[in-house]
Amino acid sequence: MTESFTAAAGSDAAHVTSGGGRVAELESSLSALIERIDAACAAAGREPGSVRLLPVTKFFPASDIEILYDLGRREFGESREQEATGKVAQLGHLSGIRWEFIGRLQRNKAKAVARWADTVYSVDSERLASALDAGARAALDDGARTAPLRVLLQVSLDADPERGGVRDDALRALADQVAASESLQLAGLMAIPPLDVEPDAAFEQLARIHSVLTIVHPEAKELSAGMSGDLESAVRHGSTCVRVGTALMGARPITSA
Repeated sequence: MTESFTAAAGSDAAHVTSGGGRVAELESSLSALIERIDAACAAAGREPGSVRLLPVTKFFPASDIEILYDLGRREFGESREQEATGKVAQLGHLSGIRWEFIGRLQRNKAKAVARWADTVYSVDSERLASALDAGARAALDDGARTAPLRVLLQVSLDADPERGGVRDDALRALADQVAASESLQLAGLMAIPPLDVEPDAAFEQLARIHSVLTIVHPEAKELSAGMSGDLESAVRHGSTCVRVGTALMGARPITSA
């Protein structure tokens, strides 16, 4: 997906005619974020539009997603199955909307997520891949989805099991498993930098791992890395998709969950 960010932001902006301060707030934040991503691309010598923006809308209401939709966005990242499933149902009238699951996923939630997600970013074990495979196959069989479920493998850059991710030495086997499935599509890799490592070092490591994987699986082109605080570093090291919440949406609402 190589859309021009400026065009995407402005294409449907004329349709936003009400909503008060939140509309203006999101429109301003989106414009500033697009400029920031475009500047990062330019600094890295990359083409404008070569990095996709995924708004992270977890914890925010469906009304915010509708505003962003009217501002030209079509893809939204969620990380809690129950919350996301409710939003999917509530916003089913929005044509062309795509949902991407970016959080850690329990196997018992895989069947539900496989019914509505275009992409799951956090696959880090053969057991989770098998659960998603079964869920996607069932959804394809009963018409709930019409295409295989795109999968990004989450790579661990610090071997910390609490943060999720597959170790580099187990990545090839997991990639082979996903690629062999008719219900899943191996799309690429995702990672979150360790807390005690400079982003540049982490993203350089991720880029090396991705480069090796694409020799065997050239279809795994996507590299999702970079969030609000480190997206410039991620773009510099080849990220094709930045997942941004705070810089776009603002501080998370207080929740009891």
